[in-house]
Amino acid sequence: MDTKHLARMNRTRRSWAEPYKIKMVERLRMTTREERLAAIKEAGYNTFLLKSRDVYIDLLTDSGTSAMSDYQWAGMMMGDEAYSGSENFYNLERNVQKYYGYPYLVPTHQGRGAEHLISQILIKPGDVVPGNMYFTTTRLHQELAGGMFVDVIVDEAHDPTFIHPFKGNVDLMKFNKVIAIHSAEKIPYITVGATVNMAGGQPISMANMRDVYTMAHNHGIKVILDATRAVENAWFIKQREDG
Repeated sequence: MDTKHLARMNRTRRSWAEPYKIKMVERLRMTTREERLAAIKEAGYNTFLLKSRDVYIDLLTDSGTSAMSDYQWAGMMMGDEAYSGSENFYNLERNVQKYYGYPYLVPTHQGRGAEHLISQILIKPGDVVPGNMYFTTTRLHQELAGGMFVDVIVDEAHDPTFIHPFKGNVDLMKFNKVIAIHSAEKIPYITVGATVNMAGGQPISMANMRDVYTMAHNHGIKVILDATRAVENAWFIKQREDG
């Protein structure tokens, strides 16, 4: 990363104090080192098989596990709980149309449901699905549908010590090679994560996204954006990318 980008990052660092107050605490079960070692061994060293009561500090995921703000709690009380025709849906629909520009949406309970729908609808046995590094459940759903994941992220993403502003970028040469080897007909879509979870939350640049879309569009390949952290990715673009 050049000095200009480093200077910009230094200017935007916040103070050490968190900008919120904690209103609620949850009691945790205290465990000993021996108990935790026994629990992880019993789980076969698979963190997904650990029981919650055996985990003292849970860093498995931030997906749906974070504390809610006072406004979020208030919003739950004000929500429309109607079984059909809920105003909550129409509010979501209006905002998706406003900010993303898509006329239709299908809400799912979480990303796992969305991955399942996309994979089952778009992937045929023998298909190849390139992406900027895999996410565990996304890749699993692709493989369960008969597809094969191919990593086309830039090489810098695999080196945690290398400083680069956009380690989430798709390597266009790798993407083009996948198309040349397997043909566009065998590629239902390329999945682009923003940001890239398995690379430590590394972002993808706007320029790279445009180039990926252009290459995919020229070959009739869909682009599926995993926009889980799109707002965070937009912040990185604002801080690190010119133009």
